[in-house]
Amino acid sequence: MAQIDRYSRIRTLLGEESFEYLQSRTILLLGAGGVGGFCLDALIRSGITNITLVDKDTFEITNQNRQIGSDCVGAIKVNHLASLYPSIQPIHVNIDNSWIQSHDFSKYDLVIDAIDDLRAKVQIALQVKGKFISSMGSAKKLDPTQMRIDSIWNTKGDALAKKFRYELRKAGFNGDFEVVYSPESPHCEELGSFVAVTGSFGLALASLGIKSLLTEFLHPL
Repeated sequence: MAQIDRYSRIRTLLGEESFEYLQSRTILLLGAGGVGGFCLDALIRSGITNITLVDKDTFEITNQNRQIGSDCVGAIKVNHLASLYPSIQPIHVNIDNSWIQSHDFSKYDLVIDAIDDLRAKVQIALQVKGKFISSMGSAKKLDPTQMRIDSIWNTKGDALAKKFRYELRKAGFNGDFEVVYSPESPHCEELGSFVAVTGSFGLALASLGIKSLLTEFLHPL
């Protein structure tokens, strides 16, 4: 008789060997906001529990339209999320150049970038190399069906992705990695956000990460 537990459906979908492989993987998730929170939830529900979550912020009332855990206004995001997902390792720190240069990225099987800081995104891409996926701009948009996944170098119509490409070239980066992005035109000038888009970005990042890890397992170099 097949094992019945919280992972029965994902185990059936992936197969036992692939599921067990995923469970053994370690992920570094950078950012616990509207994108990162949904990404975290999807990874945990898919059986990946060895996740280190990094963010410096506390929950604010304006987060409540889109962020998992944001009912606890004033709480440190990573610490509160660790109370909801006890298997994760929270790191409450500013993801700046100093932290990036001192952190050991080599111990993770995948690094997922769900932060907004362009300078930090570039430094992470330079530091990680080869096991990295990233979220582009999810703010100011209303239509999740316009979301796409592609190489950073093939993105079109996403302002953050355009700046990212420019800064990567300027920094001498000659690698490649996949990103979640949307060419949808902005619907406002100020920083507006819609959970159907930010959440979809997070779910797509989780899917992309899982597919990346399984490709590595099923088709090793």
